[in-house]
Amino acid sequence: MKEILYRGRTKYQEVEIVVFEEYGLSLILDGLVQSTEADEAIYHEALVHPAMVTHGSPGSVLIIGGGEGYTLREVLRYRSVRRAVMVDIDGELVELAKKYLGRIHRNSFNDPRASVVIMDGLEYVEKTKEIFDVVIVDLTDPYGPEIGRKLYTEDFYRKLYSLTSDKGVVVTQAGCSFYYPEYYQGIFKNMERVYRYVRGYSIWVPSFGYAVSYVIASKNRDPGSMSGDEVDKILREEGVEGLKIYSGSLHESLMKAPAILPSFSTSP
Repeated sequence: MKEILYRGRTKYQEVEIVVFEEYGLSLILDGLVQSTEADEAIYHEALVHPAMVTHGSPGSVLIIGGGEGYTLREVLRYRSVRRAVMVDIDGELVELAKKYLGRIHRNSFNDPRASVVIMDGLEYVEKTKEIFDVVIVDLTDPYGPEIGRKLYTEDFYRKLYSLTSDKGVVVTQAGCSFYYPEYYQGIFKNMERVYRYVRGYSIWVPSFGYAVSYVIASKNRDPGSMSGDEVDKILREEGVEGLKIYSGSLHESLMKAPAILPSFSTSP
């Protein structure tokens, strides 16, 4: 660790914003690395873009969590997006991100299309009357702090289903399927009870030391049915440029390879 820029506690969690020798500017919550300048694009591009291209031309996007603003940054790359609502329970963390992490989130909070709501994600979902094309759930791990666990349930996914459009797509990070297969499989099955199409996928994030798993679900299109050429065409039409890892070929690879599970388990 080269430098500590901030160390303190919000109402909900311990927060450290530091500079690592190998990974650069980084966010640590409750002692666990959440993102680093060197490799955050791997996590966030894999989280955001499969859902966005599966819809094709999302106009409204709901982000639950994602307090750093990096998920918001990726969503706002799309010219079709008219409104992006980011809901995070920890307003203090959001303010710290605005202060210290601007060079990574590229001041996405100031984009006129962006709206930040400081509120419990479940409460927001229960109260909102708005309909979204894509919902991205970027929370702490399902086996992490208690505060996030209620947003990985079948009941929560049914609520998301009701507030998404006819072509609605939902994606969630699902922790590490290899080390915590029961949590990943629980999320997958909860989504499977609600949505027509469900896929799981994983990608290695070096600073985490493991492969992060995701579950994506869609009302009317299988994300795995899209060719690489089709994905690249959507990215071009949407004006999405400068991606570090995501492309049509990566999309195909992610959807063809199931989330990584221990050899003694069976993938959904």
